[in-house]
Amino acid sequence: MNKGKSLRGISLTKDHVAMLEFPVKARFSSLMTSEEIIWGELGEKGFANLVSAFYQRVKKDDLIGPMYPDDDWDGSEERLRDFLCFRFGAVMRYQEKRGHPRLRMRHMPYRIGIKERDRWMELMGGALDETVTHEEVREALRSFFTGVADFMRNRPEAER
Repeated sequence: MNKGKSLRGISLTKDHVAMLEFPVKARFSSLMTSEEIIWGELGEKGFANLVSAFYQRVKKDDLIGPMYPDDDWDGSEERLRDFLCFRFGAVMRYQEKRGHPRLRMRHMPYRIGIKERDRWMELMGGALDETVTHEEVREALRSFFTGVADFMRNRPEAER
């Protein structure tokens, strides 16, 4: 046995010492959830940039833009940013202010069909491409948003 340092009287090999000195997250990266990886890559600032880029597009859009109240753009941006920070980073600000997300219920007053879903994804996709440089994170978020956008649909396919 190749002896190195001692930890509380237990002899450790050089390999053990190297393992102890290696960052914990790197050693257990295979155990990290996709949320942890996404949050680690973006954090609150990255989500703020993503949401800002998204709303810059929404404000100019003729289909999605009119769904948002003109006097509450900042509030809309804050709610989406806080929701994403809650969902990916367990930052409790959204839940403390608004309670359970209840996304589908909160979106029921708005007519959301396939066309609206696809436009929302087009705008969010542009914001993702602009702000998220890590390809795997960008694609994981694109997949997440695709599922959420489809879940928000409240009009049958026949109603266009």
